[in-house]
Amino acid sequence: MDTMRDRFAPVVSRLLDEDPRVAVVLAEIGVDGFAEARRRHPDRVINVGIREQLLVGAAAGLALTGLRPVVHTFASFLVERPFEQVKLDLGHQDAGAVLVSAAASFDWPAGGYTHMAPGDVALLDTLDGWTVHVPGHPDEAAALLRHAVAAGDDKVYVRLSVQSNGEGLPVDGARFRTVREGGSGVVVAVGPMLDAVLAATEGLDTTVLYATTVRPFDAEALRRAVRAARPDVVLVEPYLAGTSTAAANDALSDVPHRVLGLGVGRRELRRYGQLTEHIAAHGLDARSLRERIGGFLEAGVAV
Repeated sequence: MDTMRDRFAPVVSRLLDEDPRVAVVLAEIGVDGFAEARRRHPDRVINVGIREQLLVGAAAGLALTGLRPVVHTFASFLVERPFEQVKLDLGHQDAGAVLVSAAASFDWPAGGYTHMAPGDVALLDTLDGWTVHVPGHPDEAAALLRHAVAAGDDKVYVRLSVQSNGEGLPVDGARFRTVREGGSGVVVAVGPMLDAVLAATEGLDTTVLYATTVRPFDAEALRRAVRAARPDVVLVEPYLAGTSTAAANDALSDVPHRVLGLGVGRRELRRYGQLTEHIAAHGLDARSLRERIGGFLEAGVAV
């Protein structure tokens, strides 16, 4: 099966053909995928070399001229390394762009910690006005890329990963989707966490919401789910644990509730290992999630 990143260049190459506003800015990573598009649109496919600060700065300049830049590299080089440019060149200047990352939290363990970015969404949360898409399947990635580019002059982050659910679901770039209903609590599965969450909650009387757009946070969907279930909420995110707990708490500020945030732990894992080993080490495999979600919901019953 194609990965999300496999869909990226073909989708955006078609958008370059369809929309004269679209431009692509790269920093060596992913250049080969745009070779043909660059021949067709040499003025709108730009490779700045290994200069990530310039990558974002150049995109902001293109946006200020009226173009819709799509910016791509690994998450750690796209959000963390040039964060000052994201904050100032895009945010402070109200310049819109679509940032599309690869490698997610730890998709390529052999690359070491320099190529891991579990804190990317939390870091963007310190800025105003960002839309964040976290697809869980290549089909969803393609749809959300189109949503992102079509979003006027908004600032959008699309987080691609090699982790994927078995099947894609319809996504609208805005709302959470209810995939299972129950009364003992609500579990929000973000992007590629859905399959593991469904396996972990099999047989439990829980509502499962599926989130592929996490910013803005769909407060109304969570409130609606909590009205039909006990107000115990578990957030399962493929990045830093607790990233969305504040958003969930704000959504339920007038409702007595409990929230558990599961995701990538803060402790750095210093051995390369394999992707599946990192998932298990952070407690994001189905077995570990079953224990943590079940224990949390059972504690709520005791209270």
